Amino acid sequence: MNGFWSTVLLVGLVAGLSAQQPAPPKPDAPPAPPQEKPTFRVQVDLVTNDVIVRDEKGNFVPDLKREDFEILEDGVKQDISSMQVITGGRVTNLLAPPPPPPPEGIILPPVKSRTNDVSGRIFLFFVDDLHLQFHNTGRVRDLFRRISKELVHEGDLFGIVSSGPSSIAVDMTYDRNRLDEAIKKMTGNELSPTDIIQGPSGAEGPSEVRYRAHVAFSTVNDVLAELEKVHNRRKALIYVSDGYDFNPFQDSRLGNMDPNSPFQQNTFAQSSNQIAAQNAGANGTTSAPDPMTQQQQQNEEFADADLARELGDLTRTANRANVTMYTIDPRGLVGMGDIDQNVDPQQWNEYVRKSQDSLRVIAEETGGVAVVNQNDFSKALKRIDAETSDYYVLGYYSSNPDPTKRRRQMVVKVNRPGLTIWARKEYILKGPPAPTPTPTPKKKP
Repeated sequence: MNGFWSTVLLVGLVAGLSAQQPAPPKPDAPPAPPQEKPTFRVQVDLVTNDVIVRDEKGNFVPDLKREDFEILEDGVKQDISSMQVITGGRVTNLLAPPPPPPPEGIILPPVKSRTNDVSGRIFLFFVDDLHLQFHNTGRVRDLFRRISKELVHEGDLFGIVSSGPSSIAVDMTYDRNRLDEAIKKMTGNELSPTDIIQGPSGAEGPSEVRYRAHVAFSTVNDVLAELEKVHNRRKALIYVSDGYDFNPFQDSRLGNMDPNSPFQQNTFAQSSNQIAAQNAGANGTTSAPDPMTQQQQQNEEFADADLARELGDLTRTANRANVTMYTIDPRGLVGMGDIDQNVDPQQWNEYVRKSQDSLRVIAEETGGVAVVNQNDFSKALKRIDAETSDYYVLGYYSSNPDPTKRRRQMVVKVNRPGLTIWARKEYILKGPPAPTPTPTPKKKP
């Protein structure tokens, strides 16, 4: 028996040792790449909308509740998360928004802190001195003195910025003395019609005209980026400018007017056209303007479309920041051009019309009012004062998770009959951030 069990134990031990021996090495295989879990980042922001509700007599209705309102985004009803009613520029009740619910399976980026202020009214004054006539400097300063007395009240938060050599940059403040100091620095620096007609032109038209407009738009965009950080307040941007036209006085600039016209100022372009016509006649062909002039005219055909596109970008940025822009043309009721400028009346009227239309677009597309071609600034300031003093702020978190649906249509309804309602009609999501370029590694020498 002992020999038998010894044999069994020996066999078991050999088998165990054989099992513990390492398996023969296999050829090296490339390591499998680590499987990364997809991460979807979605920014969930509170969408706010300023709402003004008035009765049949035009008086503000301050006693509406959250259940009296209904908000539809692209036809889908939204849950109202926050509501404020502001009367006389001050908050009288508050329904604070809850934090956004984290959607299941989605990783959210860190929530940025919101910038708020106790002020019920926030104004930003934009002095577009690059588009204000020098000889209207007195009118501009008088306009802002009216604004200081009739629009800005005690406790209002405001800031001032200019686009040009006035060099005004006043951070948000309650101190109205800062506004009085800024008024003394305001000076118009707009190009005169003669400067535009006789100035250099680029491939798309007068280069200085476009440059100045781009400076103004860039300044406003920077301001809107800061105002976007302020929530649950009606933010008004008072935009004082003569307006924009990317293709002003084209016939005068390109020498296409009648050679006998007393309003022809660009003698160089006129001479080029006359030489081209003489050459065409000497060759027995039909008289034609200078080919370079024809090409320039074709390049400028899209100037109005370019201006419309840039104004569209500006107003979409304002709507995303929930900022209402009120445009004011300090020229007032515009008549004929200055005698010393010697501008064709028809071209002058076209220039004024286009510049005023640009101000109308800025105001109307952001829910504001364009104060153009009128001298009664006090009446306009009273309206701005009323619209920035009495309103509701409704907020909701959009139920649409599709980030590719950037343009969202909004409809605000109130269930009480006989009331008129004003509210923003759309907003546009921010586009995805531009990818960071990967640096190219430097080669070793």
